Amino acid sequence: MAIIQLQLNRNLYVRDPQETELGRRIVKNSIILINEIGFEKFTFKKLAANIESTEASIYRYFENKHRLLVYLIAWYWNWLEYVIDYQTNNIQDANEKLRIAIHIVTKRKIIDPYFPQINEEALHRIIIAESDKTYLTKQVDEDNKEGLFRGYKSLCKKIADMVKEINPTYKYPHALISTVLQASHQQIFFSQHLPSLTELDFSSHQLNDQNFDFLYLLVLNTIQS
Repeated sequence: MAIIQLQLNRNLYVRDPQETELGRRIVKNSIILINEIGFEKFTFKKLAANIESTEASIYRYFENKHRLLVYLIAWYWNWLEYVIDYQTNNIQDANEKLRIAIHIVTKRKIIDPYFPQINEEALHRIIIAESDKTYLTKQVDEDNKEGLFRGYKSLCKKIADMVKEINPTYKYPHALISTVLQASHQQIFFSQHLPSLTELDFSSHQLNDQNFDFLYLLVLNTIQS
């Protein structure tokens, strides 16, 4: 089976971690470690011990742990866009493309064999718990100028274009889809930690189906009203 590499903005890293065995280990194990202990407790010192390397070697790939987190989140959004492109490639009906896209965003994440260096299931849990920290910072404008959120904006535009294809007169396609992308992981977080804020049931095997039903109907009802 072929292994695929996603092309990410060069400003996300000092050296592309996809190019070397050490870089791939840094990415793979950082996902595991952040998922286990959380971003606040995560340090390059702990990661270095985990991969039996040195902090200095990690700094040769990422300038700090925040930039590493931004890289991981950017990879996730680029991966989702790749999956949506692949699964809607031969679909002509705009409504069906939109349904598939929202289903991909909300469905339970499993390991993708085409990207063996990434645990997508663990990375999705990081998205739910930590993704807001990539842009709720004082340097968000500088990061944006460097193109660090390009993957997120590209995914938002792709799905927003599907909305415009269904209803060209709808005024707020980007606002709607950015809200949906945000809500897709916020609702899961709320269901686990703040359950009074949502009807989604974290203990249910249908949790992701509930998330899809809520967000898909939200989009359809909004753009058809």
